[in-house]
Amino acid sequence: MKAAEIKALSADQRAAKLKELKEELFNLHFQQAINQLDNPMRIKAVKKDIARIKTVERELEIAAQKD
Repeated sequence: MKAAEIKALSADQRAAKLKELKEELFNLHFQQAINQLDNPMRIKAVKKDIARIKTVERELEIAAQKD
């Protein structure tokens, strides 16, 4: 998911996506612990998506404070 796509989402959609990604990350870590993880690179991708969402939210928060 790209930053432009995240910026196009509403605040509620971003929060829902963040929650969904955190649940997926938890499940991936669980699968890794029991050696059933098919694609270990998916963990890295999910972490980056979570970071992108948090970054966009912070940018919007800072922009709102300046106004």
